[in-house]
Amino acid sequence: MDWNEFFYVAGVVVLIILSLYPIIGSMFWVWGTIAYVLFQRENELPEVEEIKLDHEPFITIMVPAHNEEVVIRDTLMFLLTKLNYHNYEILVMDDGSTDKTPEILAELQTKYPKLRVIRIEKNSGKAHAFNIGMFFAKGEYILSNDADTIPEKDALRKYMYYFMSPKGLNYAAITANMDVYNRSTILGKSQTVEFSSIVGIIKRSQTALNDTMYAYSGANTMYRKDFLISVGGFRQDRATEDISIAWDHTFNNLTPKFAPDIVFHMNVPEDLKDLYHQRKRWAQGGTEVWMTNIWKVVKHPWRNRFIMPMMTDVTLSIIWSFFFWISMIIFIISMIVFALQGNYERVYHGFVMSFIFVNFQMIAGIIQVLAALIMDFHGAKRKYLRFAPIYLIFTWLVNPTTIVMTFIQAIKTISGKGSGKWVSPKRKVNND
Repeated sequence: MDWNEFFYVAGVVVLIILSLYPIIGSMFWVWGTIAYVLFQRENELPEVEEIKLDHEPFITIMVPAHNEEVVIRDTLMFLLTKLNYHNYEILVMDDGSTDKTPEILAELQTKYPKLRVIRIEKNSGKAHAFNIGMFFAKGEYILSNDADTIPEKDALRKYMYYFMSPKGLNYAAITANMDVYNRSTILGKSQTVEFSSIVGIIKRSQTALNDTMYAYSGANTMYRKDFLISVGGFRQDRATEDISIAWDHTFNNLTPKFAPDIVFHMNVPEDLKDLYHQRKRWAQGGTEVWMTNIWKVVKHPWRNRFIMPMMTDVTLSIIWSFFFWISMIIFIISMIVFALQGNYERVYHGFVMSFIFVNFQMIAGIIQVLAALIMDFHGAKRKYLRFAPIYLIFTWLVNPTTIVMTFIQAIKTISGKGSGKWVSPKRKVNND
């Protein structure tokens, strides 16, 4: 075989892999979930009534807040009065709020001694606020709780059951299961499918295969404070502090834990603008983590062999995003040229082959979503399967778009020009 033939064959192989990547990925996560059921499910919690703690370790619930006047009162009232746990404090990091958030916090402080507030005059981002709060926190465990996120009443007891178990000695962080409570729109219902698919499939698979995790959930993860300090806290110049800290823990041989039986209820964006901005931030954060860590794996593949599957998937995801749009543009231009030339047979064949390929992707995606909905919350969300096609089409379009659109900004961040400054999304009161 000469070099021309070699490069031709290699090119064909690469094209096949990239074309089949969404299908292969979906099936990989399904098999990972089967592995979780076979090898990890026995590690889940017993019934709440059977959870016995020798003592209640002191916990700091940290609530980073920036302009959260719409939701902060209800969230804090729940955390202060509804949890089935006694030995804890709530530490709100008011990150330069300019609305009524400071007044609400001052009022609640006069009524509840468990509530402490640290005011940061200049908005510098969630990671910055968390890093400052970490050294004021009295607890040996710190729960990150977003201002619009409500845990189940027994969440703290469940977290402590995991941390105090024999396997919990090396747990750096435990991230819980997200449940969407604002499901009044099609977008809300579609994200219910999405979070079940991501949480129910991917994190179970990562836990089962090699005890790694792409990302913690910034809204509901409990950290062992010593292990936060040991990696230098959160990276303050990153778009997503919860993704970067998960990789930092993994590279330091610290174990993450996904706890599907600890439930938090979260508010998700319900208009396309807010949703797109959220996904841009997620995409940029993922690319930043990839750029930060790729050479560590390349230089020391054996030392980082347990991270290799995670790095391979992220690498393929980024490459596929560019491949998706490049191939899409080539396809559209080709169809227009064939149509102008009157070659309607080629146009017909092009659309038929695309339709067949998209259908294979759709079937693989629905299998993944169905497996997730069966696993998550004991199948209670199976009724949302009908929204799976909307979710799948949305992710195929938005995910590669946001990765491509934020790639340059991610490079700037890695070059030292990043900022963790945040803008709060539009909040809606939870009336459930």
